Amino acid sequence: MNNIKPLLVLSLLLLLNISYAGQPPQKVNPPKRVTLSKEILGDKIKGGWAGQTIGCTFGGPVEFLYNGTIIQDYTPITWPDGAIKKYFDTFPGLYDDVYMDLTFVNVFERLGLDAPVDSIAMAFAHSKYPLWHANQSARYNILHGIMPPASGNWINNPHADDIDYQIEADYAGLMSPGMPNTASEFSDKIGHIISSGDGWYGGVFVGAMYSMAFVSSDVEFIVSEGLKTIPSKSSFYQCISDVIGWHKRYPNDWKQTWFECQKKWSQDYGCPDGVFTCFDIDAKINSAYVVIGMLYGKGDFFKTIDIAARCGQDADCNPATAAGILGTMLGYNQIPEYFRKNLPEVENLKFAYTNLSLNDIYQLSLKQALQVIVKNRGSIQNNNITIACQLPLPVKLEQSFEGHFPIEKIVINQSVNQFSKFEFDGIGIVFRGYVECPDKEFVARIEMAIDDLTLESAFLPVASSVAHRNDLFWKYKLKKGKHVVKFKWINSRNDAIIHFSDAIVYSNGLNLITKN
Repeated sequence: MNNIKPLLVLSLLLLLNISYAGQPPQKVNPPKRVTLSKEILGDKIKGGWAGQTIGCTFGGPVEFLYNGTIIQDYTPITWPDGAIKKYFDTFPGLYDDVYMDLTFVNVFERLGLDAPVDSIAMAFAHSKYPLWHANQSARYNILHGIMPPASGNWINNPHADDIDYQIEADYAGLMSPGMPNTASEFSDKIGHIISSGDGWYGGVFVGAMYSMAFVSSDVEFIVSEGLKTIPSKSSFYQCISDVIGWHKRYPNDWKQTWFECQKKWSQDYGCPDGVFTCFDIDAKINSAYVVIGMLYGKGDFFKTIDIAARCGQDADCNPATAAGILGTMLGYNQIPEYFRKNLPEVENLKFAYTNLSLNDIYQLSLKQALQVIVKNRGSIQNNNITIACQLPLPVKLEQSFEGHFPIEKIVINQSVNQFSKFEFDGIGIVFRGYVECPDKEFVARIEMAIDDLTLESAFLPVASSVAHRNDLFWKYKLKKGKHVVKFKWINSRNDAIIHFSDAIVYSNGLNLITKN
């Protein structure tokens, strides 16, 4: 990237209401129009992708090792030389934050900004990279004919409120500088492939914060403006609004804000892996950790990602999101050299399962951002890019798992052949388990009937398959009362096992134990 003379930088920063590090940022309304050079726009986009990669790597060693507790100050989170290259070589799946984004960017490059959602969904579903939670459930749905938005809806996807789309919505904001509503339009189409409700809102919120990071250097402003894209009646909005309020009440104590957040918002009602455990991959609580890192980090790159990681749970994705937004705000060249030093040795390497490197995506993302700017009343004149900025507006209200509360986890630990029926009392149920077989191409076919009504005939690949189904069976919105579930294995074979681990039962009210 070419060097820009300091006086030109100062003039531009004053125009954009962006302050030098160490100076208090100005709190202003979003500008109506912003003009900046192509070099600075590119530097900010580059900073977003680089920050995301750095943050993901930084938190990689502590991902999901600290669930329901902070990572104490005396616990080192190190940044050794070669850290990014090490993960590229040994655990490329760490960068699901990035390679999922690249899938969407690649389709836009092939088919244009108005690429049909079904084309994006099929490219995602037929990819060969490993996926988890809402992503994997959506992949299974699409491969079996359940297309978006149904593929991400909680009725068909028990992981709909999980963090998945939140960690891969970076592309939407980076394509939409200063245009949070345009970012939301991308998220409406692509986010509903994967998620619904709070899971979708996580991506909308992140996309909006990236978008605002192009036109403001005030972290509090970026957070508060991003939140305006979320309906105020949603639990996601209420959680993040609480974090903003606690930050004002405890401005020098991020751990107190974390504790208040745990008390009020750490219940996971959706994800079958998180219900009744300390594991919490719910979007809003992890987004709260991102915001805690950003607000208490106060624009300092290290403090931001360190706090976001030390909040625990998804401790690689949360600093990745925070660092990506901060990297966009600062620009690549203002990311501290201490963190940038690990980038050059990987910037020409393709991310696993993709045909794109960081250097490729820097340029491709800039190209697409310029297209979006022009499409949305902006302009390009020589080297000057003018953005028609947007006041953020809330997206539509939707809430997953509404009226459904987990009341019991029943341990099964049996093969499907070992029990003829299963009884429960409630309005919904999720059966967890897996399929094993020496033949890795085997796909079990099982019918599930509830109250003698066959509800589904499912195809279940072995657990090691990229096409596997996260959860064996589920059904929500049943009539409240007692139900009997029966399973029929259509293509049984002696060397295969269909193991049922447990069942999570839902009712329309919490099963609270009280003293007599």
